[in-house]
Amino acid sequence: MSSANSLLSTPPYGLNKRDKAALYRLALSRLTQKHYQNCTEYRDIVDGLGFDPTVKAPAEALPFLPVRLFKDFSLKSVPDKDILKTMTSSGTTGQQVSKIYLDKTTASLQTKVLSKIVANLIGPKRLPMLVIDSRATIKNRSHFSARGAGIIGFSMFGRDVTFALDANMALDINAVENFCAKHKGQDVFIFGFTSIIYQHFITPLQESGKRLSLDKATLLHGGGWKKLEDIAVDNAHYKRLLEDVAAIDKVHNYYGMVEQTGSIFPECEFGHLHASIFSDIIIRDTALKTAPHGTKGLVQLVSLLPESYPGHSLLSEDMGVILGEDDCQCGRAGKYFQIFGRAKQAEVRGCSDTYVAK
Repeated sequence: MSSANSLLSTPPYGLNKRDKAALYRLALSRLTQKHYQNCTEYRDIVDGLGFDPTVKAPAEALPFLPVRLFKDFSLKSVPDKDILKTMTSSGTTGQQVSKIYLDKTTASLQTKVLSKIVANLIGPKRLPMLVIDSRATIKNRSHFSARGAGIIGFSMFGRDVTFALDANMALDINAVENFCAKHKGQDVFIFGFTSIIYQHFITPLQESGKRLSLDKATLLHGGGWKKLEDIAVDNAHYKRLLEDVAAIDKVHNYYGMVEQTGSIFPECEFGHLHASIFSDIIIRDTALKTAPHGTKGLVQLVSLLPESYPGHSLLSEDMGVILGEDDCQCGRAGKYFQIFGRAKQAEVRGCSDTYVAK
């Protein structure tokens, strides 16, 4: 049984620093050895670094792969016959996309872990759900873009799922108003990608002068912020706009990437992104050495979920800072942090940013 499976009965933020570190030494050592034995490219990299894959090292000492390698190589640790689905990262025209190969075990883990994390925010019951996107995005169920995978993944927390946008990405105001009327006074769940919500939901409502009544909604959104930052819309402003046009006051951003789908980092009520028991974050300085808490640097992400590909320790192209550990005001154990966006000269690759660029 994988380490992630053994943790499914544990609260998603229920391990303190010491217990998590001990668990991760064993779990990451097992994943490192598995991928070393089954992925030629990963084995070549580990050998080139002179790392002994049998050593039970702390997360900070393990080899990490730059996420861009998934654009250039088909990295997988299972036979082709065992691949259940392939997910791709977002990419603007002319950019290569990452390809992530999932077998049944990894896909199942991603679903179960995502369920645990989201239930911590909205509760265990499936809620009426409004997806601020078009149903056309999820047509191909065997080959997902990051955006389509996100919609499918989060839709399992909803019932009476309604898509707010039509096939042309225009706001279907009749569908949205019918949803509001049908579920008036009920808790509802809203999901979408950051820039798409702004461009196709907030802006049309502003222009029309309509104000929806979604005061019982919890909205979860993710994806790139660059396009919004370019027009001076930060997280606080974004939340104010959602309250203005739709009376939504429970808004949670989340951070994650297709290379580690499932192990997302949601924002708590105090505005901090959190690592669950299934994932962790490390900050690297310009020399790629581990940086102390409070120091801005490159974000390395660790996950217990990737069984079918060597994605358990990845260096992203994002800048961030760890704000603390085990002491957030929200009461969740684990590291909490802030993301500042892409490092200079890194590709723009956020799900919603890419859509806007197109």
